[in-house]
Amino acid sequence: MKKRQFGNSDLLVSSVGLGIMGMSPGMYGYTNDEDSIRTIHHALDLDVTLLDTADIYGNGHNERLLGKALKDRREKAIVATKFGFGPNYASVHGDPGYVKKAIDKSLQRLDMDYVDIYYLHRVDPSVPIEETVGAMSDLVKAGKVRYIGICEASADTIQRANAVYPITAVQSEYSLWSREVEDEIMPTIKALGITFVAYSPLGRGFLSGKLNQFKDLASDDIRRSFPRFQGENFKKNMELAEEIKKIATEKQVTPSQLALAWTLAKGVLPIPGTKHQQYLEENIAALEVKLTSKDLARIESASPKNVASGERMPEDGLKGVNL
Repeated sequence: MKKRQFGNSDLLVSSVGLGIMGMSPGMYGYTNDEDSIRTIHHALDLDVTLLDTADIYGNGHNERLLGKALKDRREKAIVATKFGFGPNYASVHGDPGYVKKAIDKSLQRLDMDYVDIYYLHRVDPSVPIEETVGAMSDLVKAGKVRYIGICEASADTIQRANAVYPITAVQSEYSLWSREVEDEIMPTIKALGITFVAYSPLGRGFLSGKLNQFKDLASDDIRRSFPRFQGENFKKNMELAEEIKKIATEKQVTPSQLALAWTLAKGVLPIPGTKHQQYLEENIAALEVKLTSKDLARIESASPKNVASGERMPEDGLKGVNL
């Protein structure tokens, strides 16, 4: 496994991480805890060290699952979790009192004494970022958190946050169909020495080549509510997915591997999510895919900025990004 420096920290992490959100019910269809734990263990055996969860995933189930999986393997993992969302994503909380209560609840569910990185899941517009980050820095001093991060924040907010306490990682959606962060956020992060962590680097599965029809999504799959997966948007976005599949076939790799190799070439750290060991192995193999400058130009020509049809989140979700 190739390793990389994690922002301004002393951590070396795997160049591809594992997002475990989909291992909880109510996310991406059917789940099975025993199978999920086997996948987490397989990831650790393959030296995938960065494991990403959040308190809101499965309303606490995801953290409990990860804690169970790491019961006797904690030292092998770099654990990242997040806070800020209220129940059912209905509200955002960044006040200092909430910060300190949230970490204690997460540590209890994880059955751990500390987490390696603690993210603010969304910026609370009613609380100055300086206050939220100040409270997060207190958690570092208390030994409950090693490093801190922030998700889906604007370039200005990232700079203000970093001025209070060093931000190790910024996490946002980034893939061949979500490239908005390239304009301002990524240059800011690079200048500050922060690692960019890309969630949904496979376009929530759309770029994997494994999704063909809307009806393939389980009835409780949250993607059914996302504009890019609905109606005419779905049909248009399938054209993009087919073009990526075509390029991947010519390169003799899978569409997932091509999409992940592109993100890696951009210098970011992708955390593709999967419940399945075979897809985990497929994703890791993207590290061996070599893309030439001609390959990159062709891929980006097929998938320029704003190419996707439909917003990347439902309207309520978009209200909390880039603040």
